[in-house]
Amino acid sequence: MAAQGCLAANDWICGEYLRSRGQELTDATVEHIWITVASVLIGLAVAFPLALFARAKPAFAGAVLGLTTLLYTIPSLAMFSLLLPVFGLSSALVVTGLVLYSLTILVRNILAGLEAVPAEAREAARGMGYGPGRLLWEVELPLALPAVMAGLRIATVSTVALTTVGALVGKGGLGNLIDDGVQTTFKAQVLTASVLCVVLAVVADLLLLAVQRLLTPWARPPRRQSSGKARRGDRIRTARGGPVEDATRRADAEMAEGVA
Repeated sequence: MAAQGCLAANDWICGEYLRSRGQELTDATVEHIWITVASVLIGLAVAFPLALFARAKPAFAGAVLGLTTLLYTIPSLAMFSLLLPVFGLSSALVVTGLVLYSLTILVRNILAGLEAVPAEAREAARGMGYGPGRLLWEVELPLALPAVMAGLRIATVSTVALTTVGALVGKGGLGNLIDDGVQTTFKAQVLTASVLCVVLAVVADLLLLAVQRLLTPWARPPRRQSSGKARRGDRIRTARGGPVEDATRRADAEMAEGVA
């Protein structure tokens, strides 16, 4: 009776709400996740060529960065109103808006990461016969990954929060529950949906951090270890040099075979 009474009393924390609305919460959470994932992945796919273009054409870099920043300043209500004639009241409307919002973070971080690659690393790779494509994928991108992943983490957390704005068109995942709860002063619903949004953002950030650590072992902080393992750890953590060092060793081996 006490648990059921919390619904009637409209308490902020109510176990009966979780039990009686479990399916509703699950459906809203699933919708929230897929909208966020789709928006971030599409945003990354758009931001990457834009960053490459801005780096290849420095004269247009300011225009690209300025345009993405301008898009981020457009209020969500105005953004959805502009996109409404094209996409209608659909999930595509929300995803497109979130993609546009993510560009300012992703383009800047990808561009910053690529520009931070040491010039000597590029020269060494070119000297070993690396073409532009191989140089980008095997040297520049691995070295730029920390900055790229940092931008991806920020964009993902931001998108988790902005997805709730999709409640304006009924496609906001947990935002729909928050909006309904605010309009009906349903405290338990507002609090539960809000907490789930925070949990999603934290979990997404931790997952991306784990991926970043997995992909950039040379960027990990040094550990105290025995002298036998220290030499191997030093090779792995060579400053900015994981991919370049591997390429150098391969080139040395090929030269040695040629001399032999």
